[in-house]
Amino acid sequence: MPVTKTAKRALRSSKRKEQINSILQSKLEAAIRVASKSGKKDDITLVSSLADRAAKLNIIHKNKAARIKSQASQFGRK
Repeated sequence: MPVTKTAKRALRSSKRKEQINSILQSKLEAAIRVASKSGKKDDITLVSSLADRAAKLNIIHKNKAARIKSQASQFGRK
């Protein structure tokens, strides 16, 4: 456990950020599952948007976001 006041504050902050990051990550994964099954353009656009947002917030790497978007663009062509 943290001892100093700033360490306690940092722990609270990191817990909040972890929750926000996990929510965005799970939304992205769910959107990928939906888009892969449906292949609708709206679902693919949502995946692209969520991937860009996650990369911007450093939740996933920018190259992983590009890979996700590229694979999602193939969902509509099946």
